[in-house]
Amino acid sequence: MDVSVSEYSDENSIMRRDLAFPYRLLRPANAGGECLFVLHGSGVDETTMLPLARQIAPHSVIVAARGRIPQEDGFRWFERITPTSFEQASIHAETAAYAQFATEAARVHGLDLKRATFLGYSNGANVVSSLMLLHPGVVRQAALLRAMPVLDTSPMTDLGGIRVLIVAGAADQTYGPFAPALVTLFSERHAEVDARIIASGHEFGDADAAIVRQWLAAPAQIA
Repeated sequence: MDVSVSEYSDENSIMRRDLAFPYRLLRPANAGGECLFVLHGSGVDETTMLPLARQIAPHSVIVAARGRIPQEDGFRWFERITPTSFEQASIHAETAAYAQFATEAARVHGLDLKRATFLGYSNGANVVSSLMLLHPGVVRQAALLRAMPVLDTSPMTDLGGIRVLIVAGAADQTYGPFAPALVTLFSERHAEVDARIIASGHEFGDADAAIVRQWLAAPAQIA
């Protein structure tokens, strides 16, 4: 179920520029203690993920930042060489900047990162996966839609106690073939991984929202 704009306060239309990334903060009138950090795909901006985020977590505070790398009429999170190879220095620099952004956003707006979920799509999901590997302690729970491994060298970070949902598209010919490697990468680092494949291409939609909602509602598995 989507959430109407009227259920959010007037502050939600404001593009904020007080932190390292431009962002919007959406606080529903009936907000609980959970929050959702949302990272968009390439060539668009933060607004493209808002309807999905509202479907998934209508009672959560939503922090939707905008990537800082221009691409066509929109933005991305780090530089790419080809559609499936990426500039490593850019990944490291922008991921470090986002780690600081998330920490500062939580402090400024009174959010609890222990109750936060990081929702990323495509290029945004790749930032979240890099964030977990390079800056452990920021992310406790992550939903990655149409993601792939992007680090040439991934540290053996211990991700025990971290929940990760990976949703791949069966017809996603660009990123889909890399999904098993991403599942293996996080499983080897002791994350609690839930991997799904849906009848979709690279685009996201209602099926993703339903899966993420169900995953968020399910209790963590005790090893």
